[in-house]
Amino acid sequence: MEKFEVNILGCGSALPTLQHFPSSQVVNIREKLFMIDCGEGTQMQLRKSRLKFSKLNHIFISHLHGDHCFGLMGLISTFGLIARTATLHVHAFADFEPILRSQLDFFCKHLSFKVEFHAIPINTVEQIYEDKSMTVTAFPVNHRIPCVGFIFREKPGLAHIRKDMMDFLNINGPVIYDIKQGAGWTTPDGKYYSHEQLTTPGDVPRTYVYCSDTKPVPENAGLFQGADMLYHEATFADCDAARASETFHSTAAQAAEMAKLANAKRLVIGHFSARYLDEQILLDEAASIFPNTILAAENLCLQL
Repeated sequence: MEKFEVNILGCGSALPTLQHFPSSQVVNIREKLFMIDCGEGTQMQLRKSRLKFSKLNHIFISHLHGDHCFGLMGLISTFGLIARTATLHVHAFADFEPILRSQLDFFCKHLSFKVEFHAIPINTVEQIYEDKSMTVTAFPVNHRIPCVGFIFREKPGLAHIRKDMMDFLNINGPVIYDIKQGAGWTTPDGKYYSHEQLTTPGDVPRTYVYCSDTKPVPENAGLFQGADMLYHEATFADCDAARASETFHSTAAQAAEMAKLANAKRLVIGHFSARYLDEQILLDEAASIFPNTILAAENLCLQL
């Protein structure tokens, strides 16, 4: 299968700690890199991840709290210092564009590359990116300010042509692509072989979902049923559920209930409050409801 992995760069919440960096991730799909959120220190974490800066062309900002976007200007400045030339696409709420432009004008007047801004809709579910192999969809969540989650979804892959049939029938050249797309094959003596006889099914498309910062929104589970991996914030333990509700965050148990509702295959919890020196309490709480749960951690690389 083609590469589809998630690299955790930061999984802490707003208050800085020595344990965690603030929120940032890189989704690697077929060596195309997509960043989700860009908290302070992200460029340092990107260095540690050994991901290629040149492969990162799109940054998606879930909302305009500082722990999710304060690192963006530093990252853009770093890209300028290494003489980047490829356009960088920033996807965020429209309110952020004048702020971004003023910072670029002040700190990065002579960039060697273009920064292109794309406004994300606030209150609707909408596909915001597409290429030949995947899509990104934004969906509203429930936080103190407008905030969205993101669904990274592969498109169905082409069928795999059977090598034994290629050799047996001497099939080669451009017709192979036609067969992968659904065509059959007729031999010179007129015998027909169907697409199904010549191929095996393509790879099952995979889905990754990012959901932070938010209270639990059960109705959103229908948007990503069967997701291969769900990252859901678990800022608090259940003993601090009142604080979670007050600040429009989720507990680990609530994150697990969301994964269960969505029939997700795996749950990754993150955005940890600074009050927990040992996050095992959060893992135990979530795993008691949704066993296939892991804790996010800096420089953790997760394969889908």
